[in-house]
Amino acid sequence: MTEAAILHWAALTHSGSRKPRNDDSLIAFASGPDGAEILAETGSHPLASHDLVFAVSDGMGGGNAGDIASSTILQQMTEIIPETFKAAASGFFPDSLSHLGDAIRSVHEKINAAAHGCADKSGMAATLALAWFTPENLYLTNIGDSRIYRSREGVLEQLSRDHSYAWAQWKRGEITELQYRSHPRRAALYEVVGGGHARVNPHFAAIAYEPGDRFLVCSDGLIDGLSERHLSNALAADGKDPASIAVTLLKRAIDNSGIDDTSLIVIAISALSGAVDHD
Repeated sequence: MTEAAILHWAALTHSGSRKPRNDDSLIAFASGPDGAEILAETGSHPLASHDLVFAVSDGMGGGNAGDIASSTILQQMTEIIPETFKAAASGFFPDSLSHLGDAIRSVHEKINAAAHGCADKSGMAATLALAWFTPENLYLTNIGDSRIYRSREGVLEQLSRDHSYAWAQWKRGEITELQYRSHPRRAALYEVVGGGHARVNPHFAAIAYEPGDRFLVCSDGLIDGLSERHLSNALAADGKDPASIAVTLLKRAIDNSGIDDTSLIVIAISALSGAVDHD
């Protein structure tokens, strides 16, 4: 018997100034026995009967390939993640992180197949940052430089890992955040979904969450205009709901940069609601 949290969220996206089309995609959906229910960009939902999934994907490639890649990834997640409920109904309980890995490998192959021999989809690829909340844990995965952060009691922590050598240098203390932000190879990613790569190696993690935690799922366009101090202050602000935090972050990111597509989802864990029996 466990208690189920209530999640409150707000999602925003903005097309960058370099091109008219937004290659970012984002999604919020409830995952349950009947499949996926796409949720509004702002709302709240208990975890009593459904898992909740929030994801951002930043597409890349020539022509219209970028937005196709990012939207394909998220659509596939809505089809594959709810399969855990169907499996449980049959008495089989798949490991959530293994299930996520299978889902990502499947869409990786699908995007590569779609791009093969198709000039306007050459180089089609995308990043992914996905947060999957169940009554027990948060399961997360990321590929590329879309990120997931947690703010707990005023302390900001990046839960995802950027798949770039410049980011690794920063996190090892070899360069400062300022040097990282101006690094010429900052956007050079060695892991993406698709892109013609033979394999994809996502980062996975399973963590516990608590009432009062706030999470941020975002594309790198947000990071272009905001330092970690900006993120930390906004997510830790007292009395702010996810919608007001998201507006604050997006506006400041656009004012400071605004060149790249910018997408974000802010999620807050509220006080616990009734009991849920998982026996």
